[in-house]
Amino acid sequence: MKRIIVAFLCIGAAYCLQASDPAALQLASAAQVTGSGVFLQQLVTSGEPLPNVRLCDAPAVGATVELSRAQINDLLAAAAPAWVTTNWAGADTVRVLRRSRTLNEADMLALLTARLQQDFVKDQGDLELNLSEPWNPPVLPDEPLTVKILEAPASGVAPLFIVRFQLCTATGTVGTWGVSLRAHIWRDVWVAHSDLVRGESAADADIVRDRRDVLSTHAPLADFSPGDTTLELAGSVSANNILLARDFKLRAVIRRGQVADAVVADGALNITMKVEALEDGAPGQMIHFRNPTSQRSLTGKVLDEHTIQVSL
Repeated sequence: MKRIIVAFLCIGAAYCLQASDPAALQLASAAQVTGSGVFLQQLVTSGEPLPNVRLCDAPAVGATVELSRAQINDLLAAAAPAWVTTNWAGADTVRVLRRSRTLNEADMLALLTARLQQDFVKDQGDLELNLSEPWNPPVLPDEPLTVKILEAPASGVAPLFIVRFQLCTATGTVGTWGVSLRAHIWRDVWVAHSDLVRGESAADADIVRDRRDVLSTHAPLADFSPGDTTLELAGSVSANNILLARDFKLRAVIRRGQVADAVVADGALNITMKVEALEDGAPGQMIHFRNPTSQRSLTGKVLDEHTIQVSL
């Protein structure tokens, strides 16, 4: 009976000693890492919280490195001596490889489009890019990528152009490429729905808003609110053409040959005379007019559809 009790106590003591040991760290057989390095918690599959200990550099994309338990302990001894342990479980060696992905054409164009939009196109419209030649998808780190433009046309984005660029991660450059691109810049613009004639009001003209490629349109675009009665066509415009700022001018309220009141102000003295306008004029514009009595030509500022202000 005594022997049974002694044996039971020994088993209990051994169990208590084992339970007090630190939990074993379960090593994974393989681990994927980023360019920031190899960290302890990436090699261990146990659920216990581990410190953010960097053990060594990450392998290059496509390369692998194998870390044994002894090597991991050596690395821990240098980085975090308090975590050196012999209580390992799981794999004897961890195969470490760099997390990677294939950069397809769509993803590459999306990166380039965002960078060129920000650096060159800005608020001119929405940039669309397409490749002029096949793309050979490279294998790159599966990490956030940024684009650095190395060479582009001095004039910026063109309908057909070549650009050289680098792709970078947070830890360095991953490669340099050159591609030939076709580009469009899409924008909602005013378009002549039918043939327009000189003198038509912008409010009455047959014009519509349409989404067009404006990359080859270098002149300023027409920009006004629908129903604007202050503008008129400066000349004729053919149907389906994009309307430019130069296609419009302020709507004349005084027409050539019209009789208007010319007002001369000299202090408290105001003199009004009937004159003949020699050219069209919008409010605020300076035009020439003629005194029908003296046949003298003068210049004044159009105030409204009936009045021209003469400055002495």
